Amino acid sequence: MADGLRDRRGSATVARVDDLGSYPDAGTALAAEGAAGPVARPRIDLHTHSTASDGTTPPGELMRAAAEAGLDVVALTDHDTTAGWAPAIAALPAGLTLVPGAEVSCRWFGADPPIGLHMLAYLFDPAHDGLATELARVREARERRAERMVGLLAADGSDVTWDEVRAHAAGGTVGRPHLAQALIRRGLVDTVSAAFAPQWLGERYRIPKVDIDVFVALRLIRAAGGVAVFAHPRATARGQVVPDDLIGELAAAGLFGVEADHTDHTDAEVAHVRGLAEELGLVVTGSSDFHGTNKTVALGARTTAPEVYEAIVAAATGCRPVTG
Repeated sequence: MADGLRDRRGSATVARVDDLGSYPDAGTALAAEGAAGPVARPRIDLHTHSTASDGTTPPGELMRAAAEAGLDVVALTDHDTTAGWAPAIAALPAGLTLVPGAEVSCRWFGADPPIGLHMLAYLFDPAHDGLATELARVREARERRAERMVGLLAADGSDVTWDEVRAHAAGGTVGRPHLAQALIRRGLVDTVSAAFAPQWLGERYRIPKVDIDVFVALRLIRAAGGVAVFAHPRATARGQVVPDDLIGELAAAGLFGVEADHTDHTDAEVAHVRGLAEELGLVVTGSSDFHGTNKTVALGARTTAPEVYEAIVAAATGCRPVTG
């Protein structure tokens, strides 16, 4: 591969946009193969997590699992990190296309209290100083937050230790799911959902996390050549959601799309997000938000239309998809 980009840890190698005159994409490749007759539309899942953040599947294994699940394109979007890009690229099965990305932890400060939200960033330059610095700040704050939460648990008699949580994270970004797994191993709860209940990590032992102002995050993603899609914007099951007016403001500031087809959206919420996207001229994506055994959702449970995927790739200037 031509000269690559490296993140601040020097790990992920991804072709620069100007290094490649053309690139394979699932839509055009399969259309060419099927010129003599109809073929199945490519299956595209643009939101997955590995052990580089709060998933339970290592990046390389995730790529193999995506191919086995019949996906043609998969995005790796770990929380606030690109650490999984290099091992995912190294393990890409033949024919599978990886979209390097991240799910950026954001907050809107126009409400009281401020509302947390997530921005899916695709195909950005991981070496962009502004974005890389902010992501590193958020990761470091997550680590301090998790350690403090372990301290609260210990003060109430739990024998969960910080060393155990760090070991379970295996070098990935530490989050509440890692604490949840520690509670399960101790027999204090039976499931991750139970660990996130108010009497545990949902409220009693929860400490607010540090996020990036959503408009700052959007500006940095775009400055890094990336494409921004608002993740599960109407998932009221997760808590408070932002008003539609904010999504309109984000669209005016360069938001590219919204993730409508998500298992945390009801049918009515999917319809609402799709209608809003049409009104604002945003693309609509669908994704599994796969987390391995931390969630019950399978790879490819929701997918994105090939034409939307191609629009995202065409709009990106930070890096390219990589095909095995």
